[in-house]
Amino acid sequence: MTTGSKISLIMAILVATFPAFGATDEHPKLIMTKAGVERIRAELGSVPLFDATVATVKAEVDAEIELGIDTPIPLDYSGGYTHERHKRNFFVAQKAGALYQILEDKKYANYVRDMLFQYEAMYKDLPLHPKTRSYARGKLFWQCLNDSNWLVYMSQAYDAIYDYLSADERQQLEENLFRPFADHISVDSPQFFNRVHNHSTWGNAAVGMIGLVMGDDELVERALYGIPFGEIDTAAKDNDGGFIFDKDGRAGFLANLDDPFSPDGYYTEGPYYQRYAMYPFLIFAQALDNVKPDLNVLKHKDGVLLKAVDALLALSDADGEFFPLNDGQKGMSYQTGALVTAVDIAYHVGEQDPRLLSVAEEQGRVLLDDAGFSVAQAVRDDKARPFEKRSVNLSDGPDGKQGGVALLRSGNEDLTLVFKYSAQGLSHGHYDKLSFSLFERGDEVLQDYGLVRFVNIEQKGGGNYLKENSTWAKQTIAHNTLVQNETSHFGGKYEIGSQHHSELYFYDDTNSDVQVVSATESNAYPGTYMRRTMALIRDESFEKPFMLDLLKVQSDKANQYDLPFYFMGQAMQVNFDYEAPATLNPLGGKNGYQHLYVEGKGRPSSGSTQFLWMDNGRFYSLTSAAQENDDVMFTRIGANDPEFNLRRDAALMIRRKNTRDTVFASVVEAHGSYSPVSELALNTNSNISALEVAHDDDRYTAVLITEVNDQASLFILSNKDASKSTKHRLKIGNKTYRWKGPYLYTEE
Repeated sequence: MTTGSKISLIMAILVATFPAFGATDEHPKLIMTKAGVERIRAELGSVPLFDATVATVKAEVDAEIELGIDTPIPLDYSGGYTHERHKRNFFVAQKAGALYQILEDKKYANYVRDMLFQYEAMYKDLPLHPKTRSYARGKLFWQCLNDSNWLVYMSQAYDAIYDYLSADERQQLEENLFRPFADHISVDSPQFFNRVHNHSTWGNAAVGMIGLVMGDDELVERALYGIPFGEIDTAAKDNDGGFIFDKDGRAGFLANLDDPFSPDGYYTEGPYYQRYAMYPFLIFAQALDNVKPDLNVLKHKDGVLLKAVDALLALSDADGEFFPLNDGQKGMSYQTGALVTAVDIAYHVGEQDPRLLSVAEEQGRVLLDDAGFSVAQAVRDDKARPFEKRSVNLSDGPDGKQGGVALLRSGNEDLTLVFKYSAQGLSHGHYDKLSFSLFERGDEVLQDYGLVRFVNIEQKGGGNYLKENSTWAKQTIAHNTLVQNETSHFGGKYEIGSQHHSELYFYDDTNSDVQVVSATESNAYPGTYMRRTMALIRDESFEKPFMLDLLKVQSDKANQYDLPFYFMGQAMQVNFDYEAPATLNPLGGKNGYQHLYVEGKGRPSSGSTQFLWMDNGRFYSLTSAAQENDDVMFTRIGANDPEFNLRRDAALMIRRKNTRDTVFASVVEAHGSYSPVSELALNTNSNISALEVAHDDDRYTAVLITEVNDQASLFILSNKDASKSTKHRLKIGNKTYRWKGPYLYTEE
């Protein structure tokens, strides 16, 4: 018996074991429903946001119909003609199906039917895609992931015209196209299908959705639970770090719901891939809710999918762009179609949160289905309320106990601190424990690099990840965090990094003027313990809020420590002498250091180093407590990059050599402005004259901030007890400080 036959037999047994769910034979039934379409038709012309979307989509689809249908033989990577044409086809087919249901114009049904039969004619004899880079090759596309994209959308198109087709036409499509397509994604590609990863989520949704349309419970069970364990070589793994099955031997859609999401809705791969995965998660979940409501998928894990929408929106800056944690392309925002889907479905099937409606208004379009119509009606009826982003601490891990990401927001996002103390993040994770980035009203102040990839740009590696993603972006030195002995956290090894996560020490946003998060890391470098405490502080002595960064390091041996700050903008001034080399040379030879040029090197001339820069008409200052033998370096990305795959961004790096235990203390201020029109520069200088570690031992660390007018403030951290109720007493010099809780911020 062949593997496929064995799997079919096992799946048949599974289907027989599971009771039939309240499925409907009516079409459409996935995302659009028969009752929903009737409501849409009844009010068409009276719901402005929905009507405007219909008009826009109609113009787009009509233009494609005029061009004719092209289903070329697959040849290209992402960005190439055949790839983009097949991608365009599935987007347009799904929209055409929706238009057929809404407008009852047969030309849209004919267009979808004709396209599907062109694919049916070519798929029967189609070999694997000629590009061999992927660990799981598709047939229409170079990887099964994109084939799954195709089937997720085409299943919706097929559902929309199902009753328009004859029984013979449906049988021909299902036997020659849809069932073989689903089998290739799943049975033929278990290394793709049976993972806990965003790739598998797309595969699971694709197989499950076409199964729902066809009334094929075997495919639906396969989608929910994966290919049966006994039929898979469990030693196999792909070349991207993801193993077949999770650690308990589970796979399928439900496993992908359970493991990557924390109870707070944070997705361990980071917001960029959470955005990408939310479409198949929510589309398939809503389809299951419509066709097999007894599964209660939308309530699975305490409704984690709906929580995930809220978490994902929180993980965006003032402009709606997602913070580039792990592998993340900058500029991706909640304007993307996946978030239109997420917002509409979350409102429709959830508690009709009016905050989501304000996001939908900003998006300016809705889905052409039941969910989109619900949102458009509510917007018309003036139910929208602002989606105010607040400080939040999002846990990571399936149980919420594998670190997390803290977002501290001061005022109207005057400053936003993104502090990452999470788990590895699966194959898209970076080696950057206790890293951070800082934003002012949507603009990067201190950046996280993101990914090294030019998505869907064929000239850059076929739009795929470039080698510098591994040699630079994933390495620790590419992030605003501590590097020991020029070696990345966990030695840059996925197998080690995936076993560990940082630990939250405490999080406190109860005082809007002083918000603090603190976390520890003890596994990145064996024998070295790090605690990083970061605060956003609003003090009336300062024009704007400022960020305090307190990094305490303890080690069992002397090390070299590097702490970079990747600033955005133009360097203005420093308070130390440095030399700029005539010839640029790399800072090191590996672990990302080979990609850094040294543009300047100096030593502190006082107890505090200070660096001033300007960006987007605003000024910023970085003041750091210095030690006499510190090296202060200006570095720039771009060494050993002959194909110009890396941005030429800059950093100020503090290097502390031959040191065991130490404290890095820094303050970042946002201040002043510059107008190129009036040519007027205001408040261009730092408000700080000195920053000093006033006390440090096992129990307490204190930092003294002295302003230019000689006023001073003190921040004290309890290193042993983070309880909010514990009372503390510390004498520094001739003064005794008393407080309750893990920290004190006070004027001197």
